[in-house]
Amino acid sequence: MSPELLAPAGDRERLEMALAYGADAVYLAGSDFGMRAFAGNFDREGLRQAVALCRGRGAAVHVTCNTMPRNDEMDRLPGWLEYLEELGVDAVILADLGVFRLAQKYAPHVRRHVSTQAGVTNYQVARAWHELGADRVILARELSLEEVRELRARTPRKLEVEAFVHGAMCVSYSGRCLLSNYMTGRDAQRGACAQPCRYQYALMEEKRPGEYFPVFEENGETYIMNSRDMCMIDHVPELLEAGVDSLKIEGRAKSAYYAAAVTNAYRHAVDAALAGEPLDPVWRAEVDKVSHRPYSTGFWFGPPGQYTGDARYIRRWQVVAVVESCDGEGNAVLSLRNKFAAGDELELIGPGLDPLAFRVPRMTDLEGAPLREPRTPQMRFSMRLPRPAPARSILRACREHS
Repeated sequence: MSPELLAPAGDRERLEMALAYGADAVYLAGSDFGMRAFAGNFDREGLRQAVALCRGRGAAVHVTCNTMPRNDEMDRLPGWLEYLEELGVDAVILADLGVFRLAQKYAPHVRRHVSTQAGVTNYQVARAWHELGADRVILARELSLEEVRELRARTPRKLEVEAFVHGAMCVSYSGRCLLSNYMTGRDAQRGACAQPCRYQYALMEEKRPGEYFPVFEENGETYIMNSRDMCMIDHVPELLEAGVDSLKIEGRAKSAYYAAAVTNAYRHAVDAALAGEPLDPVWRAEVDKVSHRPYSTGFWFGPPGQYTGDARYIRRWQVVAVVESCDGEGNAVLSLRNKFAAGDELELIGPGLDPLAFRVPRMTDLEGAPLREPRTPQMRFSMRLPRPAPARSILRACREHS
């Protein structure tokens, strides 16, 4: 079986971007039972349309159902699972054993993938899930490459192995955190994490109210629980050699641009690995051009370490426009996302295109009137691109302080 590139799809726009930029499969959620309550997600009709869109592109659809439901939610689950069966989704992602059993009964033709929330860290638990009827396990992010290699060697080949290769990391083991629930009332196990691990903390002694004593590492940095992001794009051949069947990109709550650019980069990384070729450095550079925290290789090669200096994202690039249509000579209609003007330096990226830098030429509105700077949000306008580009291609600007 060829390795699967699995991309996040938080809403319809992000779904379309992931598909356009090379995802073999997407994972998304309905309005309930998913671990990202603040992603756009899909209502029932939206999910039906999403499945149809993926079918038309030859991509698989994995639906998350990986919260830990309470008693008052269980009666709604059979109907939801029956709906997923009716739609013909490819897989449902589960963490709770009771939900797993309900899926076997109410969605018998939908594959069952055991969520990373279940904390699969060894071959025995992977075997046990397989014996219960799991088609795939999504490994805990705390495993090393050697541990994954051994797990793969000691589990049935029919059991697929999925692993995260890119995106945000959690400070708590397999996402089992109570900080958010305790501090803000937002339950991390029900998709509403407030990420208090990204906060800056201090100590206060009970007899000195209002006096704060910093908590810091030896170099004076105070964000003691702030995790780095994971980036494994330099190690895709090793992941495939270890037997990982599905390479998963984290980020259902992230932007459509993130879904496009990161999927695009890993698409080229997987294709290069399968062809036995080195990764072109241009694609390694792409993952630095999305919003991210300082990167590490996760736990794949040992503990990743925290980034304790601050909790800010690195944001150097900004989407300024998206291509709606383009003819064979590069004459395009675009939709505005952020301000820019004629004469600015931009980059064009798109499905099947290498990134290309160019200077913005003269533009016009849709009536043909000269336009130096489109200003109205979502405004549609015309421009001659430096090369033909398919719909959903992106124009971006380097803005160090954006």
